[in-house]
Amino acid sequence: MDDATLVERAKVDKEAFGHLYERYVDKIYRYIYYRTGNEADAEDLTARVFFRALVHIDDYEERGHPFSAWLYRIAHNLVANWHRDHSRHPVLTLEDMASWQVKEKGPEAMATLLDDKEALLDAIRRLPADRRELLILKFVEQLTNAEIGAIMGRSEGAIKSLYHRTLVSLRRELKPAPPSKRSLRSWWRRAASSGQEDD
Repeated sequence: MDDATLVERAKVDKEAFGHLYERYVDKIYRYIYYRTGNEADAEDLTARVFFRALVHIDDYEERGHPFSAWLYRIAHNLVANWHRDHSRHPVLTLEDMASWQVKEKGPEAMATLLDDKEALLDAIRRLPADRRELLILKFVEQLTNAEIGAIMGRSEGAIKSLYHRTLVSLRRELKPAPPSKRSLRSWWRRAASSGQEDD
């Protein structure tokens, strides 16, 4: 049964809301957990999202966005209030944000992958909160720009622009610094000495 049908049934039969809950509870919990970094708070806020949705289901109107976007919007607002109440910045655990693959095998390739992953996560943690949220919605939740816009209260064009600026910022931050003369000399000495050992 599609969301629209379930929503209409839930307006007259609250038990039908249980199907919507089962369909989206894991996704909403994961989104909140990535924004809070705390299991207990994520569980509490997830329960509040669905309670609020149940109470206001009669007011829900489909406006070109899926029902899930409405749930994410409620979650977005509750998490924003949670951060304001706790006077702290979002703590994100982004380890699962992207799928990491290694083409080469062996300990050196794995070490390089871990270094690259840590550098990316550090760069993401330094982004402003709205850009971190955008990346979570885009890569973890795999939502469209229109859905993200509905959740964050911005137009689809604004989301595209923010996404582009975020990627440019990350690319600039992750761009390797040019080696200094000293590090080049050090590298050359190591390369030359290892070459002599092979002779």
